[in-house]
Amino acid sequence: MIVIMGASGATGGATLTSLARLGVPARALSRDPGRLLAGLDGHTRTLVEPVYADAGDPDSLRAAFRGARGLLLTMANGPQQVEHELRAIDAAVAAGVEHIAKISAPAAEPDSPVAVSRGHHLVEQHLRASGVTATVLRPYAFMQKLLLLAPGIAAAGLIHGAMGTAPCNYIDCRDIGDAAAAVLTRPEQAGRTYELTGGRAYSHPELAALLGTLLGRPVRYIDLPPGELHAHLVRRAGMPDWLATHVVEIQRLAVDRPEHPDDALSRLLGHAPRTLEMFLNEHLDRFR
Repeated sequence: MIVIMGASGATGGATLTSLARLGVPARALSRDPGRLLAGLDGHTRTLVEPVYADAGDPDSLRAAFRGARGLLLTMANGPQQVEHELRAIDAAVAAGVEHIAKISAPAAEPDSPVAVSRGHHLVEQHLRASGVTATVLRPYAFMQKLLLLAPGIAAAGLIHGAMGTAPCNYIDCRDIGDAAAAVLTRPEQAGRTYELTGGRAYSHPELAALLGTLLGRPVRYIDLPPGELHAHLVRRAGMPDWLATHVVEIQRLAVDRPEHPDDALSRLLGHAPRTLEMFLNEHLDRFR
C-alpha cells in the first residue's frame, strides 16, 4: 500500500490520479476524507482508500501508516511544516514504511535565502538519516499557482512581481504527480534526488506577452521593489505575512540564481513535460 500525506493538495491529488492510471491502490490521508473522496474522478475513487489523519496527531499517523510500504510526503508550505513532516517521517518509520518520497523545493540548503527551503533541508536531512529508502523531488514553480494571478489579469491586465527579466522554471502539478507515482512504483528510480522543471523557463515579461497573445488583448508586467511587492501581496492579495515573504524570497532567488530547465523529468517519465502554453489554454477563461 502507498500512502499519500497531503492528498488534498494539488500535488497529492495529481499523484492519486497518476497511481490510479497505473492501477495502483493508494491510501489518501486527510482531515476530511469524505470531501477528499468527493473531489476525485470516478476511476481514481475506486482505487483510493480515504483515511482520517492529522499531522498534529501522532496516534492518527501511526494508524494511517499501518501496513504501508511507501509514503509520499507532500504537505503545504507553512509555519508548522517542518514539525509536521518530521513527525510524519518518524511515525512512518515506526510503522515499518520502507520508502518515503518527499516533495521538497529548489535551494533546499542550510543557508538558503528562502526560509521555506531551509526548512525543506532540515526535513531532507532527517529523512536521509531515518534508515528508509529516501527519494526527494524538488519541483520549481507550480503552473497552478499562476491561477492566483487571474483576477488581476482579468480586471486590469496586470501582473505584479519583483523578478525583472529573470527566467522562472514552471512545472505542471500533474507532471509532479506522474513523477511521484513513478518513483513510488519503480524501485530502480527510488533513492535519488530529482530537480523537476518544465521544458522552458519564462520571465514575467514573457509570461505577460504569452497571456496577451492567448487572450487577444494586452497584458502588462509591473516590476516592483521587493518591499513594495510584499506590501501589495498582503494588502491587495490578502496573503498572510509569511506567505508574502516566501513569494518575494523565491522571486529574488530566481534573480540571484538564474533558472534553466532540467531534463530530469523527461528522463524519469520518458516524455516531454506539459508546456506552459498548454496549461494556460486549459484555464484561459479564468484570465478573461
